[in-house]
Amino acid sequence: MAATGTNPRQIAAPGPVARTVNRLPATSFFLASAVFHYLGPSLAALLFVHVAALGVAWLRITAAAVVFALWRRPWRIFTTASHSQRLVFAALGVVLAAMNSLFYLAIARLPLATVGAIEFLGTVILAAAGARTRRNVLALVLAAGGVAVLSSVQLTGQPLGLVFAFANCAGFMIYIMLGHHIANTTAGGGDSSGLPLSGIDQLGLSMLIAAVAATPLGLAPAVPASTHPMWLLWGIGVGVCSSVIPYVTDQLAMARLPRATFSLMLALLPATATVTGLIVLGQVPTARDLAGIALVILGIALHRDPPTAGKNPRQPGQGPGQADQPVSRQAPNSRRVCTSTISATPVTPSRRPAARASGTMAAGARAPRNACSVHRDPRIPIHE
Repeated sequence: MAATGTNPRQIAAPGPVARTVNRLPATSFFLASAVFHYLGPSLAALLFVHVAALGVAWLRITAAAVVFALWRRPWRIFTTASHSQRLVFAALGVVLAAMNSLFYLAIARLPLATVGAIEFLGTVILAAAGARTRRNVLALVLAAGGVAVLSSVQLTGQPLGLVFAFANCAGFMIYIMLGHHIANTTAGGGDSSGLPLSGIDQLGLSMLIAAVAATPLGLAPAVPASTHPMWLLWGIGVGVCSSVIPYVTDQLAMARLPRATFSLMLALLPATATVTGLIVLGQVPTARDLAGIALVILGIALHRDPPTAGKNPRQPGQGPGQADQPVSRQAPNSRRVCTSTISATPVTPSRRPAARASGTMAAGARAPRNACSVHRDPRIPIHE
């Protein structure tokens, strides 16, 4: 009986939104992420006057969880997820709850620039781990130097704030590793090539878990916001600006970039903050700021993604997931004939050498299962 080759776990073709996302360059997602990366914490810091840091963190996480629940209904993928993926969802949820809470506890005690620079140390470590060439090592040094020039970090202030800042740095590293995993893996554990929204669904499920994990410590401090509608709306805005838009754009970028490249490109965030300050707040950058921006841009431009062994680059017009398929070496003037029959009479050992030598099957023997041969059409000339 002929083989049909149908895959029972075949994934449906991506929709129009996914196709549009696939056409955008990966670097385009960093612009939106960079703008909201600083807008969200700024709104949160202003809310600290009315609501405690842990309460603001709970409002942020819960608001984001509600948005993901209404938008993506992520609980649907829980039943189809593998056991290992469910563990990833739980781990990422706990990390999101802890990382966001630690970040707010840190910026309540230290300047935002200091906390952001300490947070960038984790991305430097991840980028260094993936720097396989001297060129990329030099790119990392330039980008890290540019961030140091822009940030002008001074490790002074409350010691507890520094503890929270470095703990947040560790959480941010774990977030990048787990986030990159779900961006490139479906809920069932397969490859998510061509399915950019798959990681967003998994992120939404992890955010629901984060809301549950943050409730024991964050609900009570957030209660004062329940009696002030403006504070509550403020907290919802923090959640959208800090945990929905940036994390979604992170997923879209992680699905297209190696982890080391993504980590290095986060060096653009301090540079973007300087440009945003000039346009929005009228803060003119100094010569030191311009030098730092130049170093970051030079480092990003110098970086090159390492080639992936065993995979072919995706060509224009190639469907999702087809980039990893082997390239056919069959001659253009030949046709491939494959049979899928069950041998009724097995080939005896005495006949096998003769069959090999003559190039034809011995008399009385049937073609083995899935035997393929290539026959050249004599009417088509061979062009060397």
